[in-house]
Amino acid sequence: MALHRLPFRLRHTVKHVRSLHTSGCGQQQEAVAVESDPELFSVFRTQQNDPAHQSEKHIGQYYTLPSSHVHTLFPHGLPGRYQQQLKTFNEASMMVRQPALEVISYLKKTDYSKPALRYLFYGLKGTGKTMSLCHAVHFCYTQGWLVLHIPDAHRWVKNCKELLPSSYNTVRFDQPLQATEWLRNFRITNEQFLSKIKTKQRYIWTKREFTEEGTPIGQLVDQGISRVKSSSDVVGALMKELRLQSGQLESNFRLAVAVDGVNALWGRSTIKKEDKSAVDPEELTLIYNLRKLIKNNWTGGAIIATLSQTGSLYSSKSAYFPQELLGEKGFDSMDPFIPVSVPNYSEKEFESCYLYYMDRHWLQHPQTRTEEGKKELVFLSNRNPTMLERLCAYL
Repeated sequence: MALHRLPFRLRHTVKHVRSLHTSGCGQQQEAVAVESDPELFSVFRTQQNDPAHQSEKHIGQYYTLPSSHVHTLFPHGLPGRYQQQLKTFNEASMMVRQPALEVISYLKKTDYSKPALRYLFYGLKGTGKTMSLCHAVHFCYTQGWLVLHIPDAHRWVKNCKELLPSSYNTVRFDQPLQATEWLRNFRITNEQFLSKIKTKQRYIWTKREFTEEGTPIGQLVDQGISRVKSSSDVVGALMKELRLQSGQLESNFRLAVAVDGVNALWGRSTIKKEDKSAVDPEELTLIYNLRKLIKNNWTGGAIIATLSQTGSLYSSKSAYFPQELLGEKGFDSMDPFIPVSVPNYSEKEFESCYLYYMDRHWLQHPQTRTEEGKKELVFLSNRNPTMLERLCAYL
């Protein structure tokens, strides 16, 4: 339904919400408004900003992430167009959807003394798999988990600016620039754990440089950042330490491994060797160690991943099922896993997104405020979240 046909109470609610965000002191006024009318955001927003307390009654509503969480948890994990929206809307709001709630409900009930379970978001292109992953990761972060996030895994198998032979294993190749960037972001996200978790073995990087057993992992991370040549091996050592220590009695942390585009680990690479032959993903130090981390032979955590058509090089653009994108080798490596389908928006979710864009003044064309204009958006986008966002960007 268009805004001009909304019942009076809903129209008043949406209008009131808009006035809150056009004020210079929006956060203070929002807090006052919540106190005066607890149902004020019931149309397309929810006051429940803690993923642990969200339920099916919040499906289709937007919740707001604190700016501190965005900067700490997602220094590199949000989609590019969503990051542009953050700047434009001056807030980070995420829609509560069933796929993310399903995974969160599993995480609440899991027995973490057993091997880590693997959850796999899949669906058509642009349905919101990455955002569902981010929602689940935000839950883990608010519960005090250590988050090991790999956004856009396919970037590790293509467009590598610098490829060096591994000093540890001559049959593999290091990607020092990608490894260093990832270590910096890992440090930002997991600052609280860097001094608490200690290494369980000694690591030798060069004849003069080494990391002793019992060293805080913060120093291990710093080694990779300051000594770029050894950064890929440091990533491998870090993943090994976390995998072995997670779930142990003396360890006081749970590990969330989040990989966006996990099918890239078993796909084809565009990276070339000196002889112009293609590098197999398994020959890359980063991919080799990430594959070992994806195995569920460790306890005390969970593995949450998505499938990505974008990262599936040389495969059909219409493929989206796990067996199609993972391939036989990848499917066997991931099995068993819990598949979670991410569909296009439902009617309720589309209406909520439409009202949110109206509230943010994202839709400026007069025709978008009519019933006919909204029906046209439904037809053109087929209620696909990404397609809808791209269409609305021009309106």
